[in-house]
Amino acid sequence: METKRGVTMMNEQKNETSRLNVRSLNEECGIFGVWGRSDAAQLTYYGLHALQHRGQEGAGIVANNNGHLWQERGLGLLSDVFRDTSRIEALSGKSAIGHVRYATAGSNGLENIQPLMVNFHDMQISLAHNGNLTNALTLRENLEEEGAIFQSSSDSEILLHLIRRSKADKFIDKLKEALNIVHGGFAFLLLTPHGMFAALDPHAFRPFVIGQMPDGHYIVTSETAAIEVVGAKFVRDVQPGELIAIDDNGLTIDTYTDKTTLNIDSMEYIYFARPDSMIYGVNVHKARKRMGAALAAEQPVPEADIVVGIPNSSLSAAAGFAEASGLPNEMGLVKNQYIARTFIEPTQDKRERAVRMKLSAVRDVVVDKNVVLIDDSIVRGTTSMFIVRMLKEAGAKSVHVRIASPIFKFPSFYGIDMQTTEELMGANHSLLEMTKMIEADSLGFLSVDALVKAIDLPYDGEGTGLTTAYFDGHYPSPIYDYKASLDRFVRSGEVDFVPEPVTTYHPRQVASLRHQELLSDGTIHLDSQTIQGVEI
Repeated sequence: METKRGVTMMNEQKNETSRLNVRSLNEECGIFGVWGRSDAAQLTYYGLHALQHRGQEGAGIVANNNGHLWQERGLGLLSDVFRDTSRIEALSGKSAIGHVRYATAGSNGLENIQPLMVNFHDMQISLAHNGNLTNALTLRENLEEEGAIFQSSSDSEILLHLIRRSKADKFIDKLKEALNIVHGGFAFLLLTPHGMFAALDPHAFRPFVIGQMPDGHYIVTSETAAIEVVGAKFVRDVQPGELIAIDDNGLTIDTYTDKTTLNIDSMEYIYFARPDSMIYGVNVHKARKRMGAALAAEQPVPEADIVVGIPNSSLSAAAGFAEASGLPNEMGLVKNQYIARTFIEPTQDKRERAVRMKLSAVRDVVVDKNVVLIDDSIVRGTTSMFIVRMLKEAGAKSVHVRIASPIFKFPSFYGIDMQTTEELMGANHSLLEMTKMIEADSLGFLSVDALVKAIDLPYDGEGTGLTTAYFDGHYPSPIYDYKASLDRFVRSGEVDFVPEPVTTYHPRQVASLRHQELLSDGTIHLDSQTIQGVEI
């Protein structure tokens, strides 16, 4: 995923008359790749369909047909882009990578739709990216000064330029060199005529998993839900700083850096990932249900009659809250499943109308009831206000909002479309002010400690293994081009940044990978027919 190119673009965005999304948070991107299958493009389409929740502005697939890469991409939902079946049929070949995009950088034109593809005189490379490079602005300016010509406004393209400028002899070494120059959150998937490569940032901000088809061929994708959809078997999570190479000989797990930590973005568990996905051994639905139960303990509503979750990401937390508090878990809101993401002009009446197109209150369920309304997060607060108002118009006696995550106080720079404190209700208002603004009878949030315990990551390394910076101000890495935007919070002691790591996180710190055996060259090799050295 590509996001805003640094602090200067933040100011540009403020002056634009660009449309506002009624959703408080915008999804990550989703990526999928497969090697060695005659139906590679079709399989990639199915995998991307399972990842559609991660990006709905554009989609694309690149296939490798006997050493020649061919691209099909477009704006809109995956089903819109490939409505003409001839576009999939044109993507013949035994390997492919695909991408669904949420647009947060540059324009929403076709040039930014991934996978990106470049044609050099001696080879082709295609790239799909989920995340955000925090030093992208500096790198791009330096590359342009050296004569680089960019075809898009995407930060993802920077990696392609760095690969090409490397003086290393082998492609794998060029890639390693480039990966050590970029910083931030990234899951990269690259396709060449000779192999497929997957790389995860040194902190593992973004989820990335490996699966294996029944015939032995490997897939790499953003979530385990996509593995299940295509009938594959989960092999392992990609680890921080790992570089995965897949070709006709099988799969090799290498590393491009030995300076890593584990800092999975907690928002994947709170909101982004599908409830049926597993991230580092933790089922997302169960984690959200535990968040709801913890929320009931920390922020009870004694006078409540019913619990209502906002579809769809809050339903798991609502189930946990209801079960822990002994209250009925009712379907007080219904989501129109046939409404795509709604973008509207920034006027209050149009925003409210868009919410009502997507959600409806069930009057007979909420009338004369004291309602506990469960949501996953409050970022800007606009949508929450409209939903509270909707429930009260339907006859609810009172609406008590409970949020299954802590207060959003600080921006995200690792891939979420939220990079200024001005956007954050929790950064600019007290709890009482927020309660009044969303027109709720009461408002309560989950604590950071309870969130960490609810996720219950099976990890015994340093720290929690999670990123909770948006809630507590403790960023697990420097943020480079964005640092100036948080200087006042650094001076006040509200925000701090952990320096880049000098020690090595090891997969054995994750329970599912403790018995993994390394080869003498420091890599793990899995042939195409068996899964060797991996505890499943």
